[in-house]
Amino acid sequence: MDITIHQSYLPQDDPDAALSFWRDTLGFEVRGDVGYNGMRWITVGPVGQPATSIVLHPPAATPGLTDDERRTVAEMMAKGSFASINLATTNVDDTFEAVAASGAEVVQEPIDQPYGVRDCAFRDPAGNMVRIQQVR
Repeated sequence: MDITIHQSYLPQDDPDAALSFWRDTLGFEVRGDVGYNGMRWITVGPVGQPATSIVLHPPAATPGLTDDERRTVAEMMAKGSFASINLATTNVDDTFEAVAASGAEVVQEPIDQPYGVRDCAFRDPAGNMVRIQQVR
């Protein structure tokens, strides 16, 4: 088998703020920005990796959710406990400084984890946990 990760989905409730964080702060390129019925789906990805993307989607567009479930999703997003993603960099300390300087919400400064990874963490504007790990 030849399986790769093509797209991952993260919810966003403010497309302009999401775009600013993912494009301007993290340096991802915009691969798509599609609007429909007052909602926007923004596809971003790391420069030089055209086969891997993140789709920043409006959670209200998720099919099959009840109104109660939509409220629960909104509450979990507000607490930052709904979605997360792990990214990687060759220098987590420099990356941390750059992202923190942008005003992003810092969750964890760079630290050597007991399980062998050096990482840091931020929240994006929708509350998604964004962990950045150092790769060797």
